Amino acid sequence: MSSVLDTADLRPRVQAVLDAELAARAEVLAELGPDVEDLLTAIGDLLRGGKRLRAAFLYWGGRAAGLPDSAELVRLATAMEVLQAAALIHDDVMDDSDTRRGMPAAHRALATRHTERGWDGDGERFGLAGAVLAGNLCLGWTDEMYASCGLPDADLARGRPVYDRMRTQLMAGQFLDVVESMRPWRGVPDEERVVRAGRVIRYKSAKYSVEHPLLIGATVGGMDEAGRDALSRYGLDLGRAFQLRDDLLGVFGDPDQTGKPAGDDLREGKRTVLLAHVLAGCTAEQAARVEALVGRPDLGDAEVDELRGIITASGATRVMEDEISVLAASAREALAAAPDLAPEARDVLEGLVTTATARSA
Repeated sequence: MSSVLDTADLRPRVQAVLDAELAARAEVLAELGPDVEDLLTAIGDLLRGGKRLRAAFLYWGGRAAGLPDSAELVRLATAMEVLQAAALIHDDVMDDSDTRRGMPAAHRALATRHTERGWDGDGERFGLAGAVLAGNLCLGWTDEMYASCGLPDADLARGRPVYDRMRTQLMAGQFLDVVESMRPWRGVPDEERVVRAGRVIRYKSAKYSVEHPLLIGATVGGMDEAGRDALSRYGLDLGRAFQLRDDLLGVFGDPDQTGKPAGDDLREGKRTVLLAHVLAGCTAEQAARVEALVGRPDLGDAEVDELRGIITASGATRVMEDEISVLAASAREALAAAPDLAPEARDVLEGLVTTATARSA
């Protein structure tokens, strides 16, 4: 069964642009010699996976505004995947994650190459340094792809403030996540925990995953303010629902689909909305157990299962599913209220609500 993400053959076209982009970057870096190939390999491995949601939202935002299908629009949409690669590489460093999309995270892969070659120094520091630089390369390439996609300069200039806002808020949103992971939750009222975790979702994920890519495409395409406002409401609600689903998958998801070990979010100690609801709904004894286990990198399968049992018993999963349903319905209402959208784009954006909130990765 085909996915709505493959409408207009978008995913293979995006991959073709990525492949061409990597080949072009390899030519630029060739004069530095073979030592820099590790950076390209780390980036290339990551760019061969993913659902291409962010590219889809930018592309269909443009199509919704009346832009025709074109190689130039696909290239602009593909820039979102390179930005996503930068965010993931850096996020894995900050979270000390071992895997991404079923493969070693970039910093882990680079550290392994250091060890295999018997080089001097600390392999982990080498991996971290390489991953930071690989992410920075992706950020630079994203800017270049935006500017050189081939769409009219006036159209790109119109969308540039949204693009710049997205990048700025994404980086600050990542910092909010770091802040929240360090600032104690013990003694904080239940509602405040939910609000604080929700703020991270809004700026680290919801906006740059859905709302901003969608608005970049719509603004480049010349959509009027009423249409952009409706798409903004659609995008923010859907982006929040998407991240709530991701939080659930981080605990209950199938590793073969998520690309990460089961319960990895629990080992990383992520201060998610899910965890906030768990602490609000469980007993004092259960809360103490959650606080003792969450954040331990050595959690075994038995302890992950124990935490899953507490999470389910607390009612948090039911609360999360209800929130996802409400947000998805709200996104659909905003889309229905959006005036003058191109019909095919409206249909695809409706289908993306289901895709982004599905109970599988």
